[in-house]
Amino acid sequence: MTREEITTAILAFLRKEFEIENPGMDDDLREKHEFDSIDAIELLLEIEHMLASELTQEEKKRAMDIRTINQICDYVESVAKTRQAFSG
Repeated sequence: MTREEITTAILAFLRKEFEIENPGMDDDLREKHEFDSIDAIELLLEIEHMLASELTQEEKKRAMDIRTINQICDYVESVAKTRQAFSG
């Protein structure tokens, strides 16, 4: 999964589920778009869907401080690379 694919998928999800249109990649989602903990859980479920596997407790803990779309994309990219390294 490329960075561009991750970004496209995350932006589509935010648009569809939270009606967030054209967010800045470094906007604080919690402050600017009222993104709360329930929204974060939905996002983690979507990330699991994107990765086609469940996140570990440690991976979920790492996601707690994510606030921007760039950070979300970094996180997904990092988790995907880690899984790729273990699988092959």
